[in-house]
Amino acid sequence: MIDRRRALGLGMAGLATALLPRAAFADPPRILASGLGFPEGPVALADGSVLFVEIARGRLSRAWPDGRVTVVADLGGGPNGCAIGPDKAAYIANDGGIAFRSTDGRTMVAGVPPTYIGGSIQRVDLETGAFRTLYDGLGGNRLKGPNDIVFDEWGGFWFTDTGKGYARSRDHGGLYWGKADGSELREIAYPLLTPNGISLGVDRRTLFVALSEKRQIVAYTLIGPGQVEMVNGAPKTRLVASLGGDMSIDNIAVEQSGNLVIAAVRQGAVLTVNPAGEVIETVKLPDPVVTAMAFGGPDMRTLFVTLSSTGQIAMLRWPRPGQKSVFGG
Repeated sequence: MIDRRRALGLGMAGLATALLPRAAFADPPRILASGLGFPEGPVALADGSVLFVEIARGRLSRAWPDGRVTVVADLGGGPNGCAIGPDKAAYIANDGGIAFRSTDGRTMVAGVPPTYIGGSIQRVDLETGAFRTLYDGLGGNRLKGPNDIVFDEWGGFWFTDTGKGYARSRDHGGLYWGKADGSELREIAYPLLTPNGISLGVDRRTLFVALSEKRQIVAYTLIGPGQVEMVNGAPKTRLVASLGGDMSIDNIAVEQSGNLVIAAVRQGAVLTVNPAGEVIETVKLPDPVVTAMAFGGPDMRTLFVTLSSTGQIAMLRWPRPGQKSVFGG
């Protein structure tokens, strides 16, 4: 079912919404691939295929326009985010492993497994499937749960580490930057509460970060490779949106218009947020665990969405074009 909703008010306490016409989303979503192991991190490639990770299977996989799914690499741990680098390799934010449970035919997250191996950033050759670990820690501190990753115009990448949550404790998360050749990793902001989705704005200088459990999106200003604008010795941030309701913000995609497209876990929806921080559309999907999106297609108006608990990738015809990643697909 597809709804469009506009926010009537925005505040720290939440949002009020009202139903809008559905005409822009007249075409129902189409399922590109199914039977997947908690898919995440889609990347639309130029040949029409979609690269994605399967967290529950520790894989980087690829879905083709005819519905075929092929395995690119068995990475181990919990590959969570994916981005294409300047060398056309895939760079993976690997969270080290997540435990899952089956509930009513759905796969749900169930904490940290005994097989957890620690987080890392991996590089994968898409032609051969060969991979190597670029980073697994900094200054004697291990990465805990790298989640999402994006490249900037200087050829470096930014990624979130969500940390790990246990029954009575939590490992903190943070924001990091690294060189694609594995020679340097920087901690930009630490600690952060459940940093998750990450994306560049249309100006390529604004870095959006979702703070998942706070239901907030904040922005950093990039001023150079591995550098953000600072104030009083700390990274300067701007609150972009603060969303109410029973939800957790996962990944972020960006429209050419400057709107943000947000995956809302538990709501089972994709939200469109305008530059003023207002939710202007809500697209409901048949899965409570909508985790990530990627724009693709010749006109950048196909939105690929991972329906993680049901193991599917859906395709939506979007009313506005999305922004291309810096190094494409």
